[in-house]
Amino acid sequence: MTDAVPLRHPEKANKPENPSPRKPAWIRVKAPTSKAYGETRRLMREHDLNTVCEEAACPNIGECWANKHATMMILGDVCTRACAFCNVATGKPAATDPLEPENVALSVAKLGLRHVVVTSVDRDDLSDGGAEQFVATIQKLRELAPDTTVEVLTPDFRDKPGALEAVVGAAPDVFNHNLETVPRLYPTIRPGARYFHSLRILDEAKRLSPDIFTKSGIMVGLGEERGEVLQVMDDLRTAGVDFLTIGQYLQPTTRHAAIDRFVTPDEFDEYKRIGLAKGFHLVAATPLTRSSYHADKDFAQLKVARLNSKD
Repeated sequence: MTDAVPLRHPEKANKPENPSPRKPAWIRVKAPTSKAYGETRRLMREHDLNTVCEEAACPNIGECWANKHATMMILGDVCTRACAFCNVATGKPAATDPLEPENVALSVAKLGLRHVVVTSVDRDDLSDGGAEQFVATIQKLRELAPDTTVEVLTPDFRDKPGALEAVVGAAPDVFNHNLETVPRLYPTIRPGARYFHSLRILDEAKRLSPDIFTKSGIMVGLGEERGEVLQVMDDLRTAGVDFLTIGQYLQPTTRHAAIDRFVTPDEFDEYKRIGLAKGFHLVAATPLTRSSYHADKDFAQLKVARLNSKD
């Protein structure tokens, strides 16, 4: 783990708190209590691993960990950025752990996962943005868990020459990079990133490896308009993205960005229909959808959808 002392979202420390509205019935989840949940948690502690499930306060952690599905978060648990929607700690990260790739692979092998998602914090302090650690983790997974398919959910590697090429060159089965929101909201929701840079990453990943599955996701309920969501879909299809996820933004604490509204299940259904009509091979759009939620089942569907599209 890290010995750094993180300050969560220092730029918001003196701002007024945003009260979190009561969740509607369709978005409430039960607290995790299953035996399998406890076993997964123990395994993460045993190998000194971080998961985005815990760090980002994911509402699906009980279901996913009960099914022994976890999203591994490499490069520590302290991020160099401070996005307004994210619960991961912000501060000065510790040095990277050379044993982390092997520990991730050992845990995946012990869990017997068919599919694993590997993500990370932003590491703007590293010359390669953490790309080498992604590559090492993919290689160890291939060695120690050869039957497991690998999905990476990467940061944007901004101003890190060769980083994207290295990760794509390691041949993950799925390359995922989230746009997170519509471009108009980037200055307040994702101030350390640039919309069109993230879009170019997805486009370039497909150019570098045309057969790789590419994936991206956004949150709704942050104040975006329907037309803006449809434009993001068009932008992603222009970049050749195969798989889109859309989920409800949930406010981690009162110091994070406020929820503008709760998007209804019917609206999510409509987004799914429109996305499929625009040409995505797969669209996951529900209030509780997250990038890694049901990623193993979605990957299986994605392969079938691509095969059908070639018939």
